[in-house]
Amino acid sequence: MTSDEPPAQPGWLQGEAAARYVLDQCFDASSLSALRTAAQACVVQAGMPAERATDIVIALHELAANAVRHGAGSGRLRIWDRIGALYCRVDDDGQAATAATRSKGHGGAGTDGAGSAGQNLADRWAREPGHGLWLARQVADQMTLRSDSRGTIAAITFVMPAIPA
Repeated sequence: MTSDEPPAQPGWLQGEAAARYVLDQCFDASSLSALRTAAQACVVQAGMPAERATDIVIALHELAANAVRHGAGSGRLRIWDRIGALYCRVDDDGQAATAATRSKGHGGAGTDGAGSAGQNLADRWAREPGHGLWLARQVADQMTLRSDSRGTIAAITFVMPAIPA
């Protein structure tokens, strides 16, 4: 489910030479704290102001925690620095939510026999205030979420601040 480039979607031009990794790190429940620390350092180093970097780290943590809780228990965070924006992607490897969390309306692959490659199961995930996905949507400049039987990709974009003239 993973690739070495941002997903093909508006604003994510594959193969663009101007892209470079800021961070590429695998995680699980035991490494979420280390992931937050690494993300904070990398985002600030890329040029994001400290306050905005904190928003980004919170959003990334929520997406990573969702991958751990509702996915296979682990995932991968990648951040690209492209001209004018940071592009962040959290992937999990599938085996989404257990029967108990699916029955509570959290969605996930395998619900009611669904989960084909063409069906976006993430559309059924709760999006109420107070939830991680809601929070990520609030702070990101752009967010897409794609989930099927192969896993989930959460992609969020943060526009870099303009450099004063």
